[in-house]
Amino acid sequence: MGKSANSVACSAQLLFVLCVLCACSCLTIEAATATRQELLRGFKATPNPSVESFQSLLNDSTDTFSLGFLRINSKQLALGVVHLPSSEQLWLANPTQLSPWSDRTELIFNGSLVMSGSHGRVFWSTGTGGQRVVLLNSSNVQIQKLDDSLHVVWQSFDFPTNTLVENQNFTTNMSLVSSNGLYSMRLGSDFIGLYAKFNEKSEQIYLRHKALEAKADIVEGKGPIYARVNSDGFLGMYQVGNTVPVDVEAFTNFQRQVSGLLLVRLEPDGNLKGYYWDGSNWVLNYQAISDTCELPSSCGSYGLCKPGSGCSCLDNRTEHSYGECIPSTSGNFCLQDKASFWVLRRKGVELPFKELIRYEMTSFLEECEDKCEKNCSCWGAVYNNASGFCYMLDYPIQTLLGVGDESKVGYFKVREGAGKKKMDVGFGVGIGILSGSIVISIGVILFESYKIWRRRRGVLGSEEEDGVLPGPYKNLGSASFRSIEMCNTPR
Repeated sequence: MGKSANSVACSAQLLFVLCVLCACSCLTIEAATATRQELLRGFKATPNPSVESFQSLLNDSTDTFSLGFLRINSKQLALGVVHLPSSEQLWLANPTQLSPWSDRTELIFNGSLVMSGSHGRVFWSTGTGGQRVVLLNSSNVQIQKLDDSLHVVWQSFDFPTNTLVENQNFTTNMSLVSSNGLYSMRLGSDFIGLYAKFNEKSEQIYLRHKALEAKADIVEGKGPIYARVNSDGFLGMYQVGNTVPVDVEAFTNFQRQVSGLLLVRLEPDGNLKGYYWDGSNWVLNYQAISDTCELPSSCGSYGLCKPGSGCSCLDNRTEHSYGECIPSTSGNFCLQDKASFWVLRRKGVELPFKELIRYEMTSFLEECEDKCEKNCSCWGAVYNNASGFCYMLDYPIQTLLGVGDESKVGYFKVREGAGKKKMDVGFGVGIGILSGSIVISIGVILFESYKIWRRRRGVLGSEEEDGVLPGPYKNLGSASFRSIEMCNTPR
């Protein structure tokens, strides 16, 4: 009985010790995995191979935003800021020069934030001399220096990628670039401009929103303008030194407070859209371009967009449902190897942003076409018979608007071999199958006919040997004929 009591006591003590050890172990693991709220000199981090999407390194004080390693296309890595409740990325440090997701890739802070790889290759660096890195509750990453007072020597808000968040200033020396690199947003002297990079060395502006100056005027010589997403629900333009906006682009929640974060983003289709976080979803509350057909390339290269009818192709033969009309290529027709082209004409077409495209006055259609034909930088022209406007396109043909007015005519160059022989994919596959079936059928018929001919020749040869001449009639019940009939019966 005493031994039993001692055994129970020892077991209880052992269980208590194990529980304490487990608790300490759990606390140790939790402490080890807790995300920092500042990075000091000497900090180093490498990607964790077990992480599938985002590896957090630095959080803001509310745990709403996090700076960390963001896995791109499973094999590449970017340093980015993520909105934790939605896992939405808000900023990338190195979008044009991604690092490999490898244990040889390293982020260090030595006064500068530096992303480096094997053999000391540097992918990205802030080039600063700070003392600590912090992430503010606004999602802004700052490198700070502490002397007699706090100095911000670098901040991510000065280098936006494709997104502007609430209360982030967007100045004339910044640009937003869509994730596919095709579209950008910049400020002019008194406007917000959206630009498309359809060609190697040139850009085409497709939206120019001028400040209305309803509440305040832009005073020449008093400083540049800047844009900001305002908490009251609008994208405002301001002039430096004046807190009153010179332009207000109202969102659907204008002057209606929302508890979640506001942002605007330049999307891969070229549209500038605004969103707010309602606690569980991102809600669309603004679009700079409301009509899909007014987007720079809503139906792709050599596409045709009709409001309410969707997309089709300029050549009127290719099925747009297969995703592409005629493949687009960059460059021009000035080089010898790029000079060969064929011409596609289409009536009832118009440019989606014609007021922003260069034009010349011509007296007739042939003159407009001739100007484009002789200009090796011209990819096409759209002529208006009523006005005589000849719009010249110096970039590969994108989406055109379909209109009912056939006096608006398009002349488009197409590189030789690109789309000329392209047909409906389904029709082509059908023709191919039908042709193959016919060839196979003919082959089978000829082969079977040859077999019958050989066998008949053998039968007739034996009959001639017996002294019987061949004639137009045969005994259908003969054993020799039955054998031929059965061998050639379709299965």
